[in-house]
Amino acid sequence: MRFGILGPLDVRAPDGTPLDPGGPRPRALLTLLLLEAGRTVPAERLIDGLYGEAPPAGAANALQSQVSRLRKRLSLDIGAIPAGYRLAVGPDDVDVHRFERLAAQGGQALTAGDPARASALLHEALGLWRGPALADLPAAFGSHLKEVRLTAAQTRIEAELALGSGAGLVPELRDLIAAHPLSERLYGQLMRALHAGGRPAEALAVYEEVRRVLADELGADPSAELSALHLELLRGREPARGRGVPAQLTRFVGRTDELSRIGALLAGSRLVTLTGPGGAGKTRLAAEAARDRPGVCWAELAPLADGEQLPYALLAALGVRGGFRGPQGDPVGRLIDALQEREVLLVLDNCEHVVDDAARTAGLLLGACPGLRILATSREALGITGEALCPVPPLAAGPAARLFMDRAAAVRPDADLHARVEAVRGICEALDGLPLAIELAAARLRTLTVDELAARLDDRFRLLSRGDRTKAPRHRTLRAVVEWSWELLKDEERELARRMAVFSGGSSGGATLAAVGAVCGVPYPEDLLASLTEKSFLEAADGRYRMLQTIRAFCAERLAGEGEVSRLRDAHAAYFRALAAEAEPHLRGGGQLPWLAGLWAERDDLSAALRHLVRTDARAGLRLMADLSWFWRLRGLHGEHVPLARELLAALGDEPPEGMAEEYVLCVINTVAGDGNDPAEPARLARAEAVLARLDHALRRPFVVVLWSVAHGPQHAVKERVRRQVGEAPWGLALLDVGLGFQEFFAGRPDASEELFARALDGFRATGDRWGMANCLDPLGMFADWRGERERALALLDEGLTHVAALEAPEETADLLHRRAYVLLHQDQLRDAADHFTRSAAMARAAAVPDKVASAWRGLGDVARAGGDTERARAHYEAALELCAANWFSVGETVRTLIGLGRVALAVSGAEEAHDWFGQARALCDGPSRALELADVAEAFASVADDPREAAVLLGAGAGLRGLSLAGDRDTAPVAARAREALSPETYEKAFEEGRAMRSAAVSDR
Repeated sequence: MRFGILGPLDVRAPDGTPLDPGGPRPRALLTLLLLEAGRTVPAERLIDGLYGEAPPAGAANALQSQVSRLRKRLSLDIGAIPAGYRLAVGPDDVDVHRFERLAAQGGQALTAGDPARASALLHEALGLWRGPALADLPAAFGSHLKEVRLTAAQTRIEAELALGSGAGLVPELRDLIAAHPLSERLYGQLMRALHAGGRPAEALAVYEEVRRVLADELGADPSAELSALHLELLRGREPARGRGVPAQLTRFVGRTDELSRIGALLAGSRLVTLTGPGGAGKTRLAAEAARDRPGVCWAELAPLADGEQLPYALLAALGVRGGFRGPQGDPVGRLIDALQEREVLLVLDNCEHVVDDAARTAGLLLGACPGLRILATSREALGITGEALCPVPPLAAGPAARLFMDRAAAVRPDADLHARVEAVRGICEALDGLPLAIELAAARLRTLTVDELAARLDDRFRLLSRGDRTKAPRHRTLRAVVEWSWELLKDEERELARRMAVFSGGSSGGATLAAVGAVCGVPYPEDLLASLTEKSFLEAADGRYRMLQTIRAFCAERLAGEGEVSRLRDAHAAYFRALAAEAEPHLRGGGQLPWLAGLWAERDDLSAALRHLVRTDARAGLRLMADLSWFWRLRGLHGEHVPLARELLAALGDEPPEGMAEEYVLCVINTVAGDGNDPAEPARLARAEAVLARLDHALRRPFVVVLWSVAHGPQHAVKERVRRQVGEAPWGLALLDVGLGFQEFFAGRPDASEELFARALDGFRATGDRWGMANCLDPLGMFADWRGERERALALLDEGLTHVAALEAPEETADLLHRRAYVLLHQDQLRDAADHFTRSAAMARAAAVPDKVASAWRGLGDVARAGGDTERARAHYEAALELCAANWFSVGETVRTLIGLGRVALAVSGAEEAHDWFGQARALCDGPSRALELADVAEAFASVADDPREAAVLLGAGAGLRGLSLAGDRDTAPVAARAREALSPETYEKAFEEGRAMRSAAVSDR
């Protein structure tokens, strides 16, 4: 028979004939039994569903009569047991259970990266609905299924968006929003669907719609995620998001009281810590508590080797990457910049081994970021004032038994555990109600009966109730559970499990099949890996095999002495050394995206291999660090490895090993933190400069030249040795042209510079390197803008934006948006320019690069000034000035901001105050390296010159230092017009040429 309860009750005979269950009460009774198809439903629940809160006298007898009549009317097998009644039908005979299975499979398929299969499964699942679910029961019974249906619909839409659907989803999303007007996820999906369907303006209008709805209904602003989506759609692509709550593949059981308490605590406290013994389910409880909250970012701390890595792990979890320009200083400061203006729930999972650093960092972030809340899991409290603790005890008897039966059903769906509920409760009691222990035990039902399992537990876990109570809870419980599971493995399974402990854990941990075979020395390990996965010793996802941290630690303890540990770590390091060496040249060509993704997936193991080599084989460690350096720069991972680079450099000494000079220089570069707090840094850089100067041949890694200039400051001369160092390969030659292009640019020869950048672009196009192309298109767009070729400038910059989007480089994207904003400003498109500057600021803030935020604020000041709003302009300039960092690359930003304040003063107060601002800007232009900034200063002074001839000279000086006059510049054009009106053409041209011939020193002294 087939049954449908996703709509009015529908009963069909095997041949499809509809059957009538009878009146309202029989229909309600059958619906209640079908909800738990094949499982026992307590009599109290059936009575409540039939009669509500006021059951009649003799309700139990009335229920028995109803069951008897239903049994006879439809020839159903309804068994009566002391606890209640059970309808003997399979879950797939009932539409609601088919729906839940298909919906879960669809969600898993989407998580696994198969949106086509996800869409098909979810379409099939949602097609089972014929109307409101459980129509024959009170409305409260169907509320949960409504939520599940909505989630399935949203997941199906997510899958179809991933498949490229757009406009076709819009009507459905509009209907869903009408039914669920406060669902931010639906609004976000509608924005993406409209954008994908070629309707970007409507997509942006949806954001304004949800902003109004949330403000009117809840008095709240859109979440950080929806705001980020809005910004990303403005630039034409889907957003890069921080890590959300990890997807779960099993049903959550119990913990209703704890979930309610966490919600209440988070409403009143900004730091809530879940405490309890290992295996108590703190991580899963945190995931469930955070799942439906807006603005969640999940940071898994278990893989961290020490507390120094914690800020970088949080930056990675937030999706904040360091910029290419070089080190960004204090990582906690970057965290504060990234979080300061956001509403975020930050989940810190597994704090216990870095509890002091976690407490210190959490305290700093909470003090500086008013919109931040933290939910932490730890075996001990963080110990911060204002911390709210939520102990997570073992499961009570009822939830523990339900958890066991739920997990057991996945491995033995034919087992009738409801008939053995007392035996199940005995097993859970022996396991102290610890969820991890219960799940591992339930998995054993694949090969054991309940009685065999109970007997083994009696033999193995007597220690759990009689052990030494002074030991840590993990040692009193989980060790025994894992040890018992360990003894159920075959010898060859144990051998592989032990060896796999060498791989890192965590979200990017685990190992590929190739890595397992190479490192563990086990040929054809597929069958053993599958067996270990089935027995819950491994998790398998996306072609990787990962151990839970507890099991990994247990297996590591069983390695046969230091000799085996050393051999495994050597093999592990050798494998990842070879991987990094193979990947390194591909990072500078057309294959850089897949190789970047591959190294990113292995980043924890690459770091672990490097740590091992630094302490055991400095030469090998030096080579691995060199091969990873360009990857770190492209992915913003440099700062994480500064301590390790310093440790390696200390082991190497003051001179490089023979034949490893360029690797040594890269190691020195990786020691630079950029915060000015290391007094030994100048001496190290001087040693590296001497080493680099001796390299008079083509480098194996020509990117050394780039990283050296980033770490050591601006270079304005391409020496002959640099020409030889980059070599004759296409990438190196293109890089050389970039260096020569900047040399000509700083020397005030824009035509020669543009020619070199164009040639470099062709070279990088030939290699397929997106980083190189974007870094050429940026100055080329600038030159076109300077000449007044605005449309060409926009086209060049748009191509650059495409490349940095593929690289997922937020800082470079901020730079290109900033450049594009000035082109729009020069076209008098003030609203669009302001929008670009705003987006640039948001991306720079997300990347925690304050000087780029300052640059965008300066741009907003220029827009406001162009629109005649001097007060707003002044406010933007002052905000920009406060954000300028104390480093060599922000001096130019400070100069131009001071000039902006001077031009505001000129419009409001007069020339005297403006002259003071311009003088401050000129004081920063010390030396030939600041010729371009000095050009802007000269033109600024021209605007306050009393003598028109002096104004012409200064305008000429600006053009000479830059190499040309800026076409259509709104600040210099009126000054030139006034000077020309006051002077004869011959006098003006003579004065202008006099200024053009002046050198920097003469202009500074004028």
